[in-house]
Amino acid sequence: MDIGYFSDKGIPLNNNAEGMKVNSLGYRCPEFTPLPAGKKNVVVLGCSHTFGVGHAESTHWISHLAKHNPKLLRYWNLAVPGCSGDRMVRILYGTEKILFPKFIICCWPSVSRRERLDKIPIDVFGRDKYLKFETDSSDQQNFLRNLFFIESFASHTHANAFHCFAEEMPNLPVNINVMEYATLKSCWPPWDEHLGKEARRERITDPNYALDGIHYGKKHHLAFAELVLNKFSSKLK
Repeated sequence: MDIGYFSDKGIPLNNNAEGMKVNSLGYRCPEFTPLPAGKKNVVVLGCSHTFGVGHAESTHWISHLAKHNPKLLRYWNLAVPGCSGDRMVRILYGTEKILFPKFIICCWPSVSRRERLDKIPIDVFGRDKYLKFETDSSDQQNFLRNLFFIESFASHTHANAFHCFAEEMPNLPVNINVMEYATLKSCWPPWDEHLGKEARRERITDPNYALDGIHYGKKHHLAFAELVLNKFSSKLK
């Protein structure tokens, strides 16, 4: 089925991956066809932080995540630099009859972003003139709508959906699989609030950046992958 920019068998082109090693549609993963058999497919959605801008093949958090249960699971990084939650939904729906995902991991970007579907689809940010009438409340409701679409897709396809966040963490319903205690931004430097002997108390002030000097660096990505697996690994099988 194809209606407008939406399809259940057509992963949209990612044209925001210039200079990176990507497949023919611009994603940081193998080609989608022919689809290898014998494993369950894990689709990972997100923005530049999940795509791994400024990172080598072995240092972004999806590369660490993909070491979990590789005999049973195959990981597809469908993140797009600059991606909005709207676009994440559209990408996911395009995988239904191509990747047949059994697990969906969403690393949500800022809720202020939107996808504007015009002559060409573009992601617009909170500062864009097209969004000047949006508010914190409408941002939250747009996020919840996209969350509903992701969960509805998972229910329809008998998949499991998991949620985490790149930077900010909006208010969330309680009946979903979510890593609520850290984001990619906040996961490093490590710091524990409790007072036990094992609490991490070393104060680290040096920033950790990726090779582009803008995105979060190796220490953030490794720590984040470990937290995601601590939360969800028992269900990723």
